[in-house]
Amino acid sequence: MILRDKPRLVDLLFAVRGSIVPLIAPGVLFLMGFAAAMVWLHREFGLFPGVDAVGFTVFGIALSLFLGFRNNAAYDRWWEARRLWGGLLADLRSLARELEIAWNDPAARHAVLRLALAFLHLHRANLRRLDSDPAALRYAGELADAAHPPCAALDRMAALVADAHRAGAIDGFGARMLGERLASMAAQQAGCERIAGTPLPYVYSLLVYRTTYAYCLLLPLALMGPAGWMTPVFVGIVAYVFLGLAEVTEELSHPFGTTANALPLDTICRAAEISLAPHLGEAPPPPLEARNYYLS
Repeated sequence: MILRDKPRLVDLLFAVRGSIVPLIAPGVLFLMGFAAAMVWLHREFGLFPGVDAVGFTVFGIALSLFLGFRNNAAYDRWWEARRLWGGLLADLRSLARELEIAWNDPAARHAVLRLALAFLHLHRANLRRLDSDPAALRYAGELADAAHPPCAALDRMAALVADAHRAGAIDGFGARMLGERLASMAAQQAGCERIAGTPLPYVYSLLVYRTTYAYCLLLPLALMGPAGWMTPVFVGIVAYVFLGLAEVTEELSHPFGTTANALPLDTICRAAEISLAPHLGEAPPPPLEARNYYLS
């Protein structure tokens, strides 16, 4: 995630980190070059007919509406993912307090809390499809080799609570309270996996990019008469807007990745470590800071 203040004029002109420019620059330059070639061919050989701009106006409005719909769908996924991870952080903080109430065994409470941190890091690594993650391995140990590591951590936590309840270390009320907390964590996990495993339909991406390129490739037909050699500039501006918005929605639709607009899952995991450190009798680690405006 990019953390920057409101852009100043100099940022509007020169900021690259946090913008979409590096990703769309090849496409924009190609379309500007194509437009320049069309203008030259038209002026030298009269190869292309002039086209009324009204048709392109209607075409552009339709494309804008479709891009707006796709942007809303992508942002809904991004925001739901952020809410689910916020819920997980709240669940871990509540779990630590509930353990203090229900279980009078510091060593056992610490074991459950370490498993909770293992679950969170394993869940992050699973969503980002990381085969080997140092933070997850530090907390998870052999759980990292399970078929589904986050579920293995939750299962181990549930087994510890169940064994303590059967042994009389936790009463029925405490067992129910902790069981409901684990169920809430599992529900948040399933919601994240639903988002990660169900991307926006591929046909949306195919249609929006095809339509955008078709529009920008045909746009010089309406501009090269009245705009002349300014046509590549106008085509570049239109391409920047449409391709940029399409690329932003592509990043937002994958909220668990490591792109500039993805969620800062490492930072959320560190916030959980800071919150649980007092319950573990440890010094809290420092919060993660943005590097070159990027918070992972």
